[in-house]
Amino acid sequence: MEAKNLATVQNMWRREVEAAATYRHLANREKDPKRRDILIRLAEQEEKHAARWSERITLATGRTPDPKEVERGLSWFQRISDPNVVLHRLEQEENKAEAEYDQLMARLSDPTDRQIAEEAMLEERDHAVVLRTLAGGAMPTPRSTLDTILRRERWHAKGTGWIGDAIYGVNDGLGAVFGIVSGMAGYTGGSEVVLAAGLAGTLASALSMGAGAYLSSKSQREVYESEVSRERAEIEEDPHEEMLELELFYQLKGFSADEARTMAERLQKEPKQFLKTLVHEELGLNEESFPNPLRSMVTASVSTAIGGFIPIVPFFFTVGMPAVIASFIISTIAHFAVGASKALVTTRSWWASGMEMTIVGILEAAITYGLGVAFAGH
Repeated sequence: MEAKNLATVQNMWRREVEAAATYRHLANREKDPKRRDILIRLAEQEEKHAARWSERITLATGRTPDPKEVERGLSWFQRISDPNVVLHRLEQEENKAEAEYDQLMARLSDPTDRQIAEEAMLEERDHAVVLRTLAGGAMPTPRSTLDTILRRERWHAKGTGWIGDAIYGVNDGLGAVFGIVSGMAGYTGGSEVVLAAGLAGTLASALSMGAGAYLSSKSQREVYESEVSRERAEIEEDPHEEMLELELFYQLKGFSADEARTMAERLQKEPKQFLKTLVHEELGLNEESFPNPLRSMVTASVSTAIGGFIPIVPFFFTVGMPAVIASFIISTIAHFAVGASKALVTTRSWWASGMEMTIVGILEAAITYGLGVAFAGH
């Protein structure tokens, strides 16, 4: 073996030993058994690479390199740094190793050396994918992929359908306009101005909520379509890498390596389903969970208008303190009813939810009424 190639092989051996030791160290610190198993598997593969390079070095020099010397030289960064930061750095090293193996292949003439380099290069490429997935470096959010799989479903937060949207729309309209009516009642003593302010507040709240619901729903769908396009391009560019990612997702969910591979290979035979599954597993995006923008707009607008209309009803029939008192009574009852109705979309007690909403409404009315009275005195 030429001296230049020997130096490269020795450097590769050192890199493999260091990577294996780092993976072992991270595995010892890892509390999640699924992640620990994956890190141990990576360590074993790196140790296999190192052992094969060690044999070639021994054959060329007559001396067997000692991996303990490399392991003792692990930096403080690798020993005490945040695991995700170390994983990001390891991913960079794996990508660099893949490139160096590619260059080494062009120089090696011995068939055995070439076979070792080729097998190691392919595995280094897979390791980079695994590391990127474990560390969350490929995700467009700060959450890691593992957190995305085990703890999220943020895109399903509005999965309560139009009933939930309607309840929260009434809630927003009632709260906003009740505050306006209370403040204006305190400021004017309950004159006709309260009705005008309440109607304006109702209209503004309904339009604002409707526009917000429409744009939010439309944005979610646009994000989904954008991510589908990006994922489709990645599949076309490197289907092997995408299948490996899907395998890892299933392993993190508790499937064995063989089961995960079988599932990923089966999905890959159905391109449309493979694409949908990758988008869902990587980002939690699911087309079926997105509300219809127009329906969301109508639901939010109408429900907000209904909620906002409640506090101003008495002012259609009377003015002054009688109207203020009547508005307070029906608004308080409405707050309890809306709060209690939240039990339809939550697991809380209807009584507790209703009382909580009532207390919030009373406090809101007291504060805004007091501010109105204070400003009226100036």
